[in-house]
Amino acid sequence: MALMAGMRVQARALLRAWLPGAALGRTESAVSGGVGVRRFGSQRVLVEPDPAAGIAVMKFKNPPVNSLSLEFLTEFVISLEKLENDKTFRGVILTSDRPGVFSAGLDLREMCGRNPAHCAEYWKAVQELWLRLYLSNLVVIAAVNGSSPAGGCLIALTCDYRVLADNPKYLMGLNETLLGIVAPFWFKDTLVNTIGHRAAERALQLGLLFPPAEALQVGMVDKVVPEDQVQSTALSVMAQWLAIPDHARQLTKNMMRKATVDRLVKERDSDIKNFVSFISRDSIQKYLQMYLEKLKQKKG
Repeated sequence: MALMAGMRVQARALLRAWLPGAALGRTESAVSGGVGVRRFGSQRVLVEPDPAAGIAVMKFKNPPVNSLSLEFLTEFVISLEKLENDKTFRGVILTSDRPGVFSAGLDLREMCGRNPAHCAEYWKAVQELWLRLYLSNLVVIAAVNGSSPAGGCLIALTCDYRVLADNPKYLMGLNETLLGIVAPFWFKDTLVNTIGHRAAERALQLGLLFPPAEALQVGMVDKVVPEDQVQSTALSVMAQWLAIPDHARQLTKNMMRKATVDRLVKERDSDIKNFVSFISRDSIQKYLQMYLEKLKQKKG
């Protein structure tokens, strides 16, 4: 009872810090940030820190669809590392600065028509993002306020908890097969760890994208809430996780996830070689070119 009461107090404190003038039950739709919050970050990643609460919000701002470009990946890891190295911060919420799309995933322009050296550099950056997030000592909560296919889904899956906006247009899943691409083993392992082997096998082979209700049912997300309550719900959940002593939670997280991480660490170089070999195939390059051309035509 004392723990629950403490969690409720902490939740109110977090909400007051991030939703100025708001009482519990009000939404964050009209809120732009906490009083006195000093933002930092980069061109593509905005960080809104609240040292008093021990948390930060990282917002993706890589228009038009928050694709995981090499620049975005680099800036994201640098921002995350800065938070991890500052012992003031215990948790981080990942969300989009562009409501409607959390992240569209890998940037196909980084793989289409590029030389092998660039593809290798890009894939190493994708690996690094996953490695840093999946074993981060911070409590990492995804406030998914838009669609999150492929790599966008992967980012959410690396988090400790996922809150998804209840909008039927916001689809989520690892849909690589629809693009003629095979999800790497560590994408697969992350999904299996989240929703189980059989559900993951079906989802991966068919390239399924789940609307919110189905994503919740299969276990891909932990909570689905009205769109204007995603941020406040993430803050309330954060209070619950921060009520646990850091060392115990961190050791448990490491125990649950380290074997999955160790496999990629052991096979990292071969994974890069396999990716470069696969993506360099003429048939794959032609398909990527056709897909990018279709996207240009849609925009036109």
